[in-house]
Amino acid sequence: MRKQLIALLALLLSFALVAVACGSDDDDASDDSSSSASTSSSADEPAEDDDESTADMSDQAEEAENSDAGDSGAVDTGPVAGGTMLIQSTQVPRHLNGTVQSGYATAVPGTQLNASPLLFDENFQPQPYLAESWEIADDGLSVTLNLVQGAVFHDGEAITSEDVKFSMETSKANHPFKTMFAAVDTIDTPDDHTVVINLSEPHPAILLAMSPGLLPVIPEHVYNDGQEIKEHPCNAGTDCFVGSGPFTLAEYEAGSIIRLEAFEDFFIPERPYLDEIIIEIVPDPATIVLGLENGDTDLALPNGAANVVRLQDDENVIVTADGHAAVGPIQWLEFNLADEDLSNVEVRRAIADAVDRQFLADVIDQGTTFPATTGIHPGSPFHNPDTEHYGAGVEAAQQRLADAGIDPSSISFAVDYIPPAQLAYAEYIVQVLGDIGFDAELNTVPDFPSWATRVAGGEHQMTINNVWNWGDPVIGVHRTYLSTNNVGVIWTNNTGYNNADVDALLAQAGAEYDFDTRVDLYGQAQEIISQDVPIVYLTTPPFWQAFQPRVQNPPIGIWGQLGPMHEVWLAE
Repeated sequence: MRKQLIALLALLLSFALVAVACGSDDDDASDDSSSSASTSSSADEPAEDDDESTADMSDQAEEAENSDAGDSGAVDTGPVAGGTMLIQSTQVPRHLNGTVQSGYATAVPGTQLNASPLLFDENFQPQPYLAESWEIADDGLSVTLNLVQGAVFHDGEAITSEDVKFSMETSKANHPFKTMFAAVDTIDTPDDHTVVINLSEPHPAILLAMSPGLLPVIPEHVYNDGQEIKEHPCNAGTDCFVGSGPFTLAEYEAGSIIRLEAFEDFFIPERPYLDEIIIEIVPDPATIVLGLENGDTDLALPNGAANVVRLQDDENVIVTADGHAAVGPIQWLEFNLADEDLSNVEVRRAIADAVDRQFLADVIDQGTTFPATTGIHPGSPFHNPDTEHYGAGVEAAQQRLADAGIDPSSISFAVDYIPPAQLAYAEYIVQVLGDIGFDAELNTVPDFPSWATRVAGGEHQMTINNVWNWGDPVIGVHRTYLSTNNVGVIWTNNTGYNNADVDALLAQAGAEYDFDTRVDLYGQAQEIISQDVPIVYLTTPPFWQAFQPRVQNPPIGIWGQLGPMHEVWLAE
């Protein structure tokens, strides 16, 4: 019977992963907290057409991140200028203005079109981009950016400190990730190339928040015209879109194609290398796989475990889990702690003991995901691999309940999930609950909005979920655990978790500039949360990337394809 269930779950997942069509993106419906998105192997925080829509690693994640890594297989003769790179994607952006819209679909073209103040290396350390240097005040209450000189927008107008100020203020007022710039008090622009960001409190996340996909620099002279910026016609229109990045917008057909051309006056000399990037929107993941196999498609995220495994067997295609560590997706089972039975920590620990993460990764996900043990992604320098992992097995779970005087046969549970992608995970959890001795069933809803309404409203008992870290824990982690963030909005503290020690540790870490101190504080928080078990962490689904051997210097940094590709080139 169990073998039949395993086979059924694996089959269901394969179908579900195809159906989710490369995951999804978050956007701006969450007004009270940052929200996130999905991976290429499951739905996180849903697609842009839904209204809301992998540094320091554990051994298993390091193995994933190093698979086929950055060696593209072509002879490296040094960068060659020219050529067109074709990216295929199932993701459909609403528009291209990342100051008011988050998500994968927006950020891939958006980070080619608009520059940001900073870039980040593989160790999560800031590097120059539009800002050639920066200083943090001794008291941590201001950050000064010194902009490169001679940078211009695509219409030839100079990029000045006023544009950076305008972009940050626009993002603070409109972007769904409210914590990114919440501490920004005022912004001074003493001259055209100096930006002084004044903070209400020390806020180390401000640096990572100036990454390409989080703070595109947009032109004030275009957008500050009195029109509602979320609906501004220049967010996507080729006739008036003006960017600051390495590529210009040459063609945009919503839901079909985005063609980008190299910007000859880009502020980094002799960049970008490519003449063009074409992003083709392809609804059918099978078509993308065929394009990679026949050599027509240069770069893509193969959607679904079956497609990843298929391409891994093709010696002419490079498949890697490298990249996107800052995005940091984690799939988990979260509990509604308001539920009478789930309010008992021994019940939650018993469930955590019974879950076999390796089974999920190796069987259900066909080896394309990796076990997760905390709420901070193993690709993050803040991940603590030494927390309690549970997973001792069903018998240990039953013994835990017996020691606590709990009769599982007297308890009933229903498991929610985001349809359709998480059905196989939900079926597995129902099976595990039954093995422990609980009465368990699925709670099936017709679509994402129905699921989101139930979870945000606290109507569920437990649910499978997928949440992104978004680089700095302040942006993508705090929201899940802060007691003050149980606000009835999806992807906030929907468990109702409340621990004053965790609140204090997160507050300290969020205001601490010393890197090692932050690592220690977040490590302590993860240990406490692990003991409390508001969530059972299941797997980390990488953004598997597939590309042709001719693609050199592929986008395998911490932001992956959500970063500029001005240094990508095609071997002859």
